[in-house]
Amino acid sequence: MANRKNAKVRTFPDLDALARHLRSLDKKVTLIFAYNGTGKTRLSMAFKEQGKKTSDDGEVIARDTLYFNAFTEDLFIWDNDLENDRERLLRMNTDSRFFSGLAELEMESRIRRFLDRYADFQFAIDYKAGTIRFWREARQNNAGEGEPPSIKVSRGEENIFIWCFFLAIAQLAIDGQEAYDWVEYLYIDDPISSLDENNAIGVAAHLAQMLKGQDRLKAVISSHHTLFFNVLCNELNKAQRYFLSHDDGGYQLRDTNHTPRFYHVAMLKELHKAAESGRLYTYHFNILRSILEKTATFHGFNHFGDIIKRDPDDEDGQLHHRYVQLLSHGNYSLFDPVEMLEENKAIFRKILNDFMNNYRFNPELFPEAAAEEITA
Repeated sequence: MANRKNAKVRTFPDLDALARHLRSLDKKVTLIFAYNGTGKTRLSMAFKEQGKKTSDDGEVIARDTLYFNAFTEDLFIWDNDLENDRERLLRMNTDSRFFSGLAELEMESRIRRFLDRYADFQFAIDYKAGTIRFWREARQNNAGEGEPPSIKVSRGEENIFIWCFFLAIAQLAIDGQEAYDWVEYLYIDDPISSLDENNAIGVAAHLAQMLKGQDRLKAVISSHHTLFFNVLCNELNKAQRYFLSHDDGGYQLRDTNHTPRFYHVAMLKELHKAAESGRLYTYHFNILRSILEKTATFHGFNHFGDIIKRDPDDEDGQLHHRYVQLLSHGNYSLFDPVEMLEENKAIFRKILNDFMNNYRFNPELFPEAAAEEITA
């Protein structure tokens, strides 16, 4: 049972309770913004599990959710042909129902309709072997015969291919195709890993158009990617929007429908809390840079350094700009965090405090900082 804190925030003791609440919503599309590590992927699995029906023997006899998350990507595994170093193939785990009945549905042409928006490589699916091969240029012999060499596409290209594979199946479900007429819900969690910002915008806009044009299914979409989430909010202006957080008291779901860009403020609150507590990690510089870049764009500057440097002769600002550039370029993991050095913590706090003083936010959101200003 959810505990209602106020009209806009509800607390749930666990992900199962939260998933039940999401299922009870009478909304065609629900959008959830949450940081990595909050439990988004586990929430998508709890949601999916609640849509299953089992027999007395425990066998799954019905389900209602077609989902995309990290586990969907794990259904595809590279075979790098280590022995011959030639035939690199992407193998499908055909034991999954995700691939059921695809051989008869001409999936190549369905996938290409989506993939051509994002990539220039070609592919072919061997349904019997459960493999996919990729190529770019045909290599022929003197007789004009031959097969194009197989290539291993980049991680980003692989992700966009799997995403387009999912979209093609989702379209079958939206169309009520017999093999996927069991689908009542689409649950999509962070489909934009390893994509640049242009593709993130394209994926969000395309997904939004796809969902706006149908009335058969309900959809839940969760993400930590602010740009992707922004585009979805703009395109799906009637969607229910939430910010999801987690602490020792449970999972908090905040209604942000009437609070534009709340997730950016929420990110700033997280940075402020981390700076106050001293638990600062290397990835916090990545988050700070993201906020600085979006603030610079909003205020009409060409670069985030322009809002750190107050004038051309601002030596501290120039130094802080260099620090943010340097310390936000690492591939820092939220799941294996590295604590900042003490000197970097001090620099981080200085940049953050200067930013919050120069670009004023509601002080009620930062009670510790407000109290410090009063006593100073």
